[in-house]
Amino acid sequence: MKRFKNILVVCDDDASREDALDRGLWLARANGARVTLLDVIETGPGALRQAFTGLSETRATEIEAQVIAYYTDRLAALAAPFREAGLAVSTAVTQGVGFIEVIRTVLRDAHDIVIKGARSGGKSNRFSAGIDLHLLRKCPCPVWMLKAGQPKRTERILAAIDPDPIDPSRDTLNRMTMELAASLAEQDEAELHVINAWHLPEEGTLRSGRFAMPEKEIVSILEAEKRAARARLAAFLERFPDTQSNRSVVLEKGFAGDVIPDYAVRNGIDTVVMGTVGRSGVRGLFIGNTAETILGAVPCSVMAIKPPDFLTPVGLNN
Repeated sequence: MKRFKNILVVCDDDASREDALDRGLWLARANGARVTLLDVIETGPGALRQAFTGLSETRATEIEAQVIAYYTDRLAALAAPFREAGLAVSTAVTQGVGFIEVIRTVLRDAHDIVIKGARSGGKSNRFSAGIDLHLLRKCPCPVWMLKAGQPKRTERILAAIDPDPIDPSRDTLNRMTMELAASLAEQDEAELHVINAWHLPEEGTLRSGRFAMPEKEIVSILEAEKRAARARLAAFLERFPDTQSNRSVVLEKGFAGDVIPDYAVRNGIDTVVMGTVGRSGVRGLFIGNTAETILGAVPCSVMAIKPPDFLTPVGLNN
């Protein structure tokens, strides 16, 4: 079972902070983890003081210090339940661009998961642009982005996998996805759903008038592709025998960007655990098109995972 030992909970005003705190406390208890509560004042150091142009330098500096103290005191109050539970908890207030400060904290302090309440995406309840998507795209450790209104105890977790035994990076990412989803399902006594979407490349082209391929041949190719997908999925799941009694496995035809959000809605999924595949070793190429599509479509919470060789474009000094 995956164990988180160093959890970072982001406590910003514009998100479902209570959901993040509840989940952070739950996960820390289950893992015996230490926790950091982080809030970011989205102005650069000294910028607040510069904004108070009508005041003396002394008074402006004093007010800036009071604002920072307000954030610090609020985090201290939010940390009380963690201390009462006997957990090691610390707090940090930083200044700067929100997602950059979160990622810098991850890099500096070696956090192994970030938990954050999602900012409202409006009527669609999809992820909004800004800090949430930036974190999901660029943070090197897993990010659990929690949608408001989800049950406090996760009931149904969906692991989205795409087995490919000849691609070591993707195979590792699939394994990490399955391990995390299975661990969360065990800790929360939740249903574990596993989904793999498959499709026949260029099926539309093969069916076009220019090709005019006989339907019988297309059906034969489709059946062979489905058998191959089923065999890859079965071989992958053999590595997780402990999940066999508590998992529902779905092999569904279609593009993952369509299949996964649709399945999540139809089956009342609370959290989708998914890998975000970027080209390894290249900064800035940090998320695949399919992952981007899914993030823009699912109405539930998401845990996004990067491969071990992922390089965030954010540095400690840039």
